Amino acid sequence: MTPTGTPPRSLTAIVLAAGKGTRMRSDLPKVLHRIAGRSMLAHVLAAVQAAGAGRIAVVAEPGRDDVAAEIAKAAPGAQVFPQVERLGTAHAVLAAREILAEPDDDVVIAFGDTPLVTAETFLRLRAPLADGAAVAVLAFETATPTGYGRVLTEGDRVLAIREEKDASAAERAVTLCNAGLMALAGRHALALLARIGNDNAAGEYYLPDAVALAVADGLPVTVVPVDEAEAQGVNDRVQLSVAEAAIQAQLRRTAMLGGATLIAPETVFLSHDTMLGRDVIVEPNVVFGPGVRVADGCTVRSFAHLTETNLEAGVRIGPFVRLRGHAVLEAGAELGNFVELKNARMGAGAKAAHLTYLGDAEVGAKANIGAGTITCNYDGVLKHRTTIGAGAFIGSNSALVAPVTIGEGAYVASGSVITDDVPADAMAVARGRQAMKPGWAKEKRAALQAEKARRRTGS
Repeated sequence: MTPTGTPPRSLTAIVLAAGKGTRMRSDLPKVLHRIAGRSMLAHVLAAVQAAGAGRIAVVAEPGRDDVAAEIAKAAPGAQVFPQVERLGTAHAVLAAREILAEPDDDVVIAFGDTPLVTAETFLRLRAPLADGAAVAVLAFETATPTGYGRVLTEGDRVLAIREEKDASAAERAVTLCNAGLMALAGRHALALLARIGNDNAAGEYYLPDAVALAVADGLPVTVVPVDEAEAQGVNDRVQLSVAEAAIQAQLRRTAMLGGATLIAPETVFLSHDTMLGRDVIVEPNVVFGPGVRVADGCTVRSFAHLTETNLEAGVRIGPFVRLRGHAVLEAGAELGNFVELKNARMGAGAKAAHLTYLGDAEVGAKANIGAGTITCNYDGVLKHRTTIGAGAFIGSNSALVAPVTIGEGAYVASGSVITDDVPADAMAVARGRQAMKPGWAKEKRAALQAEKARRRTGS
């Protein structure tokens, strides 16, 4: 973007995120609605940071601690400016006037509800500024321009951006539409924004009016094209689902081109940070939440749900598996149907074939966990940890009451409730002793049949 050997141009990003999102019909601020496991606002903040933003200002609704917390998480160091009045997009940008007083080389204005705009597009939007443009606007061609501001041009010259309600019939026929995002040369940004007026049908201060002001001053203005789908904002739940579908399509494509097999890709849902290795096989109907890494050669069978999980090489899980809370499966570990792990680690080659809950647990290498086994990790107030040594064998339908340690190579008999530590290579039996009563069942059946007959006859 800059000639070789010259210092990189500095960038300030101003993200407008104060919209109430009335059409979302939600108590949650619009920009906090999630796509691919990450809020729309976090998507935008990630993109502007990747595009080189050294300073970030977010204009937000006053008193929204949830939005402030998301900003602090997604872009530490970003400044938050309250938008007290809602008088238009230019007025919103000027809520961050303070950050424009000592401008960077470039200023990019983005929106917290346009989560599909990529870092590459922000870089393209900045590029004309390095070549002398004062303003660069993002625009797209569409066959259905109704509702959008029109970008008015004369040959290669940009003249203005006209909001639809202020446009003439001829201007409404224009199909080049404003995507809303804009880049301004830092040395011109505040002067242009401060001069925007509200002499329009809505009585608002429109950010796009910076274009006409720049043109009137003889400053170069450039249009940067973008695909219509990428530029779309999210205003309601339907548009949220469209954005989700678009991002999922990108994530699935990236995963498959990276060497993973998605047998029915349209049924697999990935998070923005999902990492799938080479020769991973993902069967239909799998959900990857945030924080999942799947190493080479793993198999994830149908109806698995994973968050905050690390699968090392050659792990096989599912079907119907749930992994969460920093679950780790070391190389070659296996989980079968209806197994749940929470904050648990399975050692290399360890197995839990079916119907098992392991919470707050450490399972050693090549240990075998029988069907119906549970770790009783919660006492109603605190969580406690269970440790199962390497090579241990836990019989079916056992309950391990934490805190408890099962030593290496130890056996736990089926149906046991273990409350004390089991030494290495020992066997623990903790269940009622079986008693035999010969002939009892035959006598009981006869008595029951007699009672049934008595009730039928009423005698």
